[in-house]
Amino acid sequence: MSIRRPRPVVPPQSAFARFRFLPDVIVLAVRWHLRFGLSYRDVNQLLTGRGVEVDHVTIYRWVVGSQRQPAATVPDVSIPPDLGVVDR
Repeated sequence: MSIRRPRPVVPPQSAFARFRFLPDVIVLAVRWHLRFGLSYRDVNQLLTGRGVEVDHVTIYRWVVGSQRQPAATVPDVSIPPDLGVVDR
């Protein structure tokens, strides 16, 4: 009779495990594109101004990849209700 060994516990893999850039850079680029409606090339220029060399196609891939994730993993960014209200 053989002794069963328990399987080693494998920690869950990060959503950013295969990416070359830091998760903060990826989240920032995706947020700029989705929140402000910037083009991929505009986001590329903003990141280049901050010293991050990335291609606009890479930003596109980040955005497409972020939309495949379940909504529970995307942080909720609430907008104040009075933002954009103009008194006349």
